[in-house]
Amino acid sequence: MRTRTLLALGFTSIFLAVSSPAPSAPPAAAILDSFTPQTMRVDLLHTGGRGVEIVVVDRILNDGPWAGSLSTADDGLGLGNYRFEVLDPATGRLLYARGYSSIYAEWETTPEAKSTHRTFRESLRLPWPLKPVQVVLKKRDRRNLFREVFSTLVDPASPDVNPAPPPKVGAVWTVFESGPSTEKVDLLVLGEGYAEKDLPKFRSDVKRMVDTLFRYEPFKSRKADFNVRALDLPSGEGGVHRPQSKLFRRTPLQVQYNVFGSERYVLTYDDRALRDAAAQAPYDVLEILVNDAQYGGGGIYNHQATASADTGFADYVFVHEFGHHFAALADEYYTSDVAYETGAADLPEPWEPNVTALKDPATLKWKDLVAAGTPLPTPWSKEAFEKTSRDFQARRKALLAAGAPPTAIDDLFREQKKVEAAFFAKEKFMGKVGAFEGAAYEAKGLYRSSADCIMFTRTDAGFCPVCRRAIEKVVDSYR
Repeated sequence: MRTRTLLALGFTSIFLAVSSPAPSAPPAAAILDSFTPQTMRVDLLHTGGRGVEIVVVDRILNDGPWAGSLSTADDGLGLGNYRFEVLDPATGRLLYARGYSSIYAEWETTPEAKSTHRTFRESLRLPWPLKPVQVVLKKRDRRNLFREVFSTLVDPASPDVNPAPPPKVGAVWTVFESGPSTEKVDLLVLGEGYAEKDLPKFRSDVKRMVDTLFRYEPFKSRKADFNVRALDLPSGEGGVHRPQSKLFRRTPLQVQYNVFGSERYVLTYDDRALRDAAAQAPYDVLEILVNDAQYGGGGIYNHQATASADTGFADYVFVHEFGHHFAALADEYYTSDVAYETGAADLPEPWEPNVTALKDPATLKWKDLVAAGTPLPTPWSKEAFEKTSRDFQARRKALLAAGAPPTAIDDLFREQKKVEAAFFAKEKFMGKVGAFEGAAYEAKGLYRSSADCIMFTRTDAGFCPVCRRAIEKVVDSYR
């Protein structure tokens, strides 16, 4: 049963339960001829918990020049926990669609969501429509079907829609530019926790991190498909909010550590502040570089990625989290503590491209990359790895409990990296594509495609073949 309540402004849809798929729309337009080259941003308030999900429009405004494709209505990727569609209200024709994930979608998987309600900000970005459009939000169910959870009519001429250009904040500079924004992937790197005196350091950090990203395949081979810009956004004092360390800050983007109780998980809950700042430049993807030495980062598909700049593993964190944000790659590790509930008896097939529940090996989504003679599931020294990993996890917890400095954690990770690299070098199927049990926070029932990958460990394995292909597919979608 599905229940909907429409408020007077026509901006709010409330669904207490979702049990049937929304009707399918007619085929999409081949050319985006219904929009202007500006960006419309629909800011949402997403509330849920205790079995309720409520979506409310907060505001609709101009988010600057459009940087996305002007020829592709639907990228065809099928990624994300959510998908929004922009429809012609008269004909139901699909004018634009994209998938994304959100902090709300992650929060729903935590124990807290069962006992309380919370509200999160998120936003939908689309080309500015020439006339009223229907915006429909759909959510993925356990069978990977998208079902409607919200719908609203958006009239660009309404007094509730603000067409004024975004106000100027900070200073944008170009790292490198390969071509027009509408034909390239536009990456914007924002600084957080950099005081005015730290801006030269921010510029150095950006160049270091961007150079690192484009040393990894397939980014190295596809560099010409990217534009990279950065935004100087000075904070009053250096550093960011680290509540678990009693280091309290209020910074322009409100980035913080300790998201969902994990000391290493770094995000901003303030989507409005993030989007207002990012509107200074054309962008498709966002990376926030955090001026802190504490190990941490985060990445959510088509939303945000973060990385601490001064940890000894900054290069790894930057690239790993960008993999989440840009290509919807799942975490492949499963021995670290996470805030999400795990251990379900029957795990559905994940929508992420690099992990599988392996319900039927004959239909494995990367079966074409599996060499003849590679067994599915693929054997590996799982128990030995888990024992070693548990030992390192225990040592890490002891260091954190003792208030050890960030350098001590970095030293431990260096030791772990060396041990794990030697471990995988001896694995029979190292370098082969298969189905290795243990992935996406689950020790049982989920499988990754390779023994090792940058989405699994901090070794120098780089992206595995399945992850590389997933990244390339996303790059191709921007053409």
